[in-house]
Amino acid sequence: MLATACSFEGFELDASGYQLHRNGQPIHLERIPFELLCLLVERRGELVTREEIIERIWGKGVFIDIENGINTAVRKIRRALKDDADAPRFIVTVPARGYRFVASLDETETAVEEPAETETATAKETKRPSENHWLKVLISIGGLAIAVAAVLLTRHFSLRSPAGSIQMAQKPALPLPNIPSIAVLPFTNISGDVQQEYFSDGITNDLITDLSKGPDIFVIDRASTFTYKGKPVRVQDVSRELGVKYVLEGGVQKAGDQVRISVQLVDATTGADLWAERYDRPMKDIFELQDEIVRRIVTTLSLQLTLWEKYGVPVSKRTDNMEAYDDLLRGVEYGFSSTKQGNEKARRMYEKAIALDAKYADAYAQLAWTYYFDWIFVWSRDPHTLDRILDLAQQAVALDDSHPMGYILLNRVSLYRRQYEQALSHIHRAIALDPNNARAYFWLGNTLALSGRPAEAIGFAEKAMRLDPRNRDFYLFLVGLAYTEMGRYADAVPAFTRNVASYPNNVPAHHFLIVDYIELGRNDEARAEASEVLRISPQFSLEALNRMAPSKGQTFRNRLFADLRKAGLK
Repeated sequence: MLATACSFEGFELDASGYQLHRNGQPIHLERIPFELLCLLVERRGELVTREEIIERIWGKGVFIDIENGINTAVRKIRRALKDDADAPRFIVTVPARGYRFVASLDETETAVEEPAETETATAKETKRPSENHWLKVLISIGGLAIAVAAVLLTRHFSLRSPAGSIQMAQKPALPLPNIPSIAVLPFTNISGDVQQEYFSDGITNDLITDLSKGPDIFVIDRASTFTYKGKPVRVQDVSRELGVKYVLEGGVQKAGDQVRISVQLVDATTGADLWAERYDRPMKDIFELQDEIVRRIVTTLSLQLTLWEKYGVPVSKRTDNMEAYDDLLRGVEYGFSSTKQGNEKARRMYEKAIALDAKYADAYAQLAWTYYFDWIFVWSRDPHTLDRILDLAQQAVALDDSHPMGYILLNRVSLYRRQYEQALSHIHRAIALDPNNARAYFWLGNTLALSGRPAEAIGFAEKAMRLDPRNRDFYLFLVGLAYTEMGRYADAVPAFTRNVASYPNNVPAHHFLIVDYIELGRNDEARAEASEVLRISPQFSLEALNRMAPSKGQTFRNRLFADLRKAGLK
């Protein structure tokens, strides 16, 4: 039986935590390759036959292209371990029979402890998974036959931890909201082709977006649910960790011009299956299919469709052009890199999507964000950048006046033009359209803090954290900003340090950390933060920041610029 944790030649394999590290750095490995690695390590030195692998990983009676699945899993393990098939250090192939793990192994039983929670907003965080988790949206075509996809799905719906795993110490369960609550887990890519991931991720994201627009349903943000991607999870654990009653699981297979979507709704507090369905459709009907799934889920949760009409939740306009939809998803992948090069690639994808469908509101909104990042990170000195963001946001709203992202972008432009009341009006409209949008509450708090009402911002940071509990570090920026504006510098520092640990390129966080350190007399640390600012934005200047900075209070602005100068910025 495999120990909870073991190590070999610099690698650490944690079966309980479902993690692989090398010298402390996480290595991404999908579910099937990870389980196969655990099996081989468990049987180290022994031949593990292909028949044993099939029974352990897939189970008996699953009729899919298993041989190809095993070969693909072994290739992924070797790539993760940097192992050479011709001169293996870890996994030796026994032709026509199976595989043998040959490296020496040090096992250590470990007890995993979770940090205790405290009552402050800055101390309750759980370590955030790498931002790279958001970047797994890759492109291509599926490899397994549509006719057998549903059989494999049943395996994914009941994922189990590798043998030998133990229960981790559990934190108290989050309380259930007083309205129906749901987490949509990342849909499984049944194709067996990693290049197909972008499509299953896109379907998941669209379902979360559609469900979130219901005013009487609590929907966990995608940023939290996607931390479960590629991992075997018990729905009861999801319920406890995210504080929801229902979990939606599913899988997607795209082959040629056909798509199959399988879904399963579970009462996560008990594990009881409530509803399962399979949809086979031509690709041209994909959005009608998504609407059908959402309506069925809402009905199953006993939410009458009349509630949607009562609260006026509109149906978003999408696109009938599947190539444009593909380009949008590719752009999202590039955009999550948070680099200038990734931002430029994303822009090209969104521009291509608009060329294919000039009425695609989502593409206009996403294109506007690329210019917003240019503005924030000073990647461009074009004085008309804000005008460009405004124009694209207005086009998105004109095409679809129910588009919450369009109103968030209008909020950003109004704030940077110091039109504070107008900025608040736009962000309140976005929340009315999507009351479960964690980022919208973040931007509302940000607007309040920068318009001279920092004390009110903290409550919205906490609201955002509740909707997106697995990405608390992102929202800690707002906590730190509010504390800095309130003069609570010692309280702001731990919030900002946790934020930049997860988001090292967040330039505004480094700005405000400089203020906190200078005001606390920690000048050396302030100068270190100034170096970080110049690393991220080599073109940084106080003159440019003065034109951009949206802070309303002149006293705070004066303190900000004085402290940045003391840290050596010019």
